[in-house]
Amino acid sequence: MQGKDKIIAVSDQDASFLEASYPGLKFKFGDARKLPFDDKSIDVVFSSAVLEHVGTLNNQRGMISECLRVARKGIYLTTPNRWYPIETHTSIPFIHWLPKRYHRAILRRLGLQLYSLEDNLNLLDYMTISKICMDLGIQNYVIRKIRTFGFVSNLVLVIKTDVNYRYPVKQELKGIQ
Repeated sequence: MQGKDKIIAVSDQDASFLEASYPGLKFKFGDARKLPFDDKSIDVVFSSAVLEHVGTLNNQRGMISECLRVARKGIYLTTPNRWYPIETHTSIPFIHWLPKRYHRAILRRLGLQLYSLEDNLNLLDYMTISKICMDLGIQNYVIRKIRTFGFVSNLVLVIKTDVNYRYPVKQELKGIQ
């Protein structure tokens, strides 16, 4: 894609209304595990809080792999940290620290069927993201930690796909490590 002002939003849900609200934005239907773009055709891929919603660990690995395939310069992926005391989708504290089968069973009993399904919510932590990166052979990456009330609330995976790419943000931002 050419031009700094070109933004493409991709979703498996209809978000075409965004085109009217944000001039220059183009919407495409797509799946994060099979992006509708050519190899190295997108300068920077940015995804906020999507990775935990694509299903299994294998699907999460597939999403990161697809981002690598299409990104020419870099990738920024954010996801909530599994070990933050309050699960951000349900606002329920601590139960997501239990083994996943118990966590999912409690969510079902609380009437939160949507979030009890791995296809809809599969929380990640620093070590899991690191392992995915190692499995995919990614070398130029860093995982930043965003803290809220002293706890790591979110993780930001930053991958440099072009070694000459200079990050457009300062390395040290308040609240990010």
